[in-house]
Amino acid sequence: MSVTVEVPHFHRFAPVSLAELVGEAALLTRLDRKYLLPADALPAVLDRMPYDVRALQIDQQRTFGYRSIYFDTAGLDAFHAAAYQRRRRFKVRVRTYLDSGLNFVEVKTRGGRGQTVKERIPYAGNGADLGHEGRAYTAETLAGAGISPEGLDFQPVMATYYRRNTLFVPSTGSRVTIDTGLTWQLPDGSTTHMPHSVIIETKSARAASDVDRLLWSLGHRPCSISKYATGLAALRPELPANRWRPVLRNFMKGF
Repeated sequence: MSVTVEVPHFHRFAPVSLAELVGEAALLTRLDRKYLLPADALPAVLDRMPYDVRALQIDQQRTFGYRSIYFDTAGLDAFHAAAYQRRRRFKVRVRTYLDSGLNFVEVKTRGGRGQTVKERIPYAGNGADLGHEGRAYTAETLAGAGISPEGLDFQPVMATYYRRNTLFVPSTGSRVTIDTGLTWQLPDGSTTHMPHSVIIETKSARAASDVDRLLWSLGHRPCSISKYATGLAALRPELPANRWRPVLRNFMKGF
């Protein structure tokens, strides 16, 4: 369902296999920096990438479709934790790799130094429910992060669809993801798109990567954007959106 947008070819980069990428830069605990760029600014970034950057390639393919179904409580505890920048933030989703059909329940929490901690297990459902194993895993993971799971009943709240390219930066053992054609959809079918923008996210263990420094040199700065919270605020205007107002105003369709 992601919007088709024209993106530069990534074939000028040497390939890296999924096994190599996971072995060198799995980074399930990491520091994330997100950058929101106009789509026409992406070629200049790619042209200046460090010489040793490699692109994830699986069966001759380098661009992959993703779907994430986000789960939250009736009171939208996860959304409000992000909106008010609470220390004990979390996200719960079912991530589907559309090209391979692989599905995972993923739980993201915050580490001691603002790091993102992502944990996941395989998922065999249809996205309408976390399932028994998914619910138990979510409760266990939240409790381990100091978040009481008592009374938290998770239901699907919103889905995102997009296309992703992943780059590996050997010099810093870091990863870069580039997302295009982002679409948000509520369970009732309400939909909005971000057709003319790309999200670049750098994922590193600690220090900024060479790609962060490249983006800074080109005048791009990290911004506050959450695929879940920003999209939900766009589709449900009654929700608090102050943190994401610049994103909604400058980059979202209709804002």
